[in-house]
Amino acid sequence: MTQTKPTLHFLCGKAAAGKSTLAKSLSAAPQTVLIEEDIWLKALYADELSTVQDYLRCTRKLRSAMTPHIVSLLEAGLSVVLDFSANTVKARDWPRRILGQVDADHVLHVLNLPDDLCLERLRARNAKGEHPFAATEEQFHALNKMIEFPTAAEGFVMREYPG
Repeated sequence: MTQTKPTLHFLCGKAAAGKSTLAKSLSAAPQTVLIEEDIWLKALYADELSTVQDYLRCTRKLRSAMTPHIVSLLEAGLSVVLDFSANTVKARDWPRRILGQVDADHVLHVLNLPDDLCLERLRARNAKGEHPFAATEEQFHALNKMIEFPTAAEGFVMREYPG
């Protein structure tokens, strides 16, 4: 019987592009675990998060703490969906380091939707009040300036979702 390797899924895309929705869908596969950055950040650092720099500081701590756990899950044969931002070359170093420690496949899911669609979704999401964080339009634009969409030169297996 052929045994498949576990897969590490990670995502790149603008705020409200559908990363979390896709992550939940991917995690519906058998033997797949979803780890959601926003839930952990809110639980651990809600009082410390008001700027992009706060987010970067707190997510570094969270990623460092989560790495051994993610490696253990992959080593146990479970696939992992990281609903964490992989929006810059530096941010993608984290899953690359994880993959360097385990025998696992990977897919970088890239959602490149137009700003106007993402902003429409962001407004709707904020109005519902169900998301752990309600990003402002100003924060949306600030975060977008930081995005470095991946290229083939980075060596990741990519699945792209154009807008």
